[in-house]
Amino acid sequence: MKNLVEVLRHEKVVAIIRTDSAESAVSIAAAARSGGVGLLEVTLNTPGALSAIADIARTNPMVGAGTVLTAADVRAAVSAGAAFLVTPAVDPEVLAEARRHEVDVLCGAATPTEILAAWRLGAAAVKVFPAHSPDHVRTLLGPLDDIPLVAVGGVRAESAASYLEAGAIAVGVGGPFSAAGPEVEAAARRLTSELAE
Repeated sequence: MKNLVEVLRHEKVVAIIRTDSAESAVSIAAAARSGGVGLLEVTLNTPGALSAIADIARTNPMVGAGTVLTAADVRAAVSAGAAFLVTPAVDPEVLAEARRHEVDVLCGAATPTEILAAWRLGAAAVKVFPAHSPDHVRTLLGPLDDIPLVAVGGVRAESAASYLEAGAIAVGVGGPFSAAGPEVEAAARRLTSELAE
């Protein structure tokens, strides 16, 4: 996969897949992609996540692993075919291991101190979690405007564009991507439609 920041800027949305099985994750990924959301994160706390990542990576090179907590998680995710990693928090060991494997990290952070630490440790971009509101993202970008931020947590189709207008390079959305079904593709279409306007 090319540079994660470029992909985030282009795609504008990451579907966060946290579900009850590998089979469900693969089904959700296919439906999200059919609905126009191609950048996918499968959280490692999804049962069978590594198997799901391997299956999805065969047809979609833009699948990453989320909820990466340890250096061992980094190695396992990369071996499964994850093109990028997402962490819920700043962990120097995880970021160092990712650098060793030459894989980009979207590192989770909540405060300006954490955002700056993630950036200095080599995160490709920083996931503001929870994002709270577009105004919160805008405020964080005041002093940290050189750091690419992705808004995650509470982002919905109807609010997604507001986060981009506030300066986020992309948003992460999980709610509609937690259970397989026909509504997944519709939710993905709604998201891409809102962000295209």
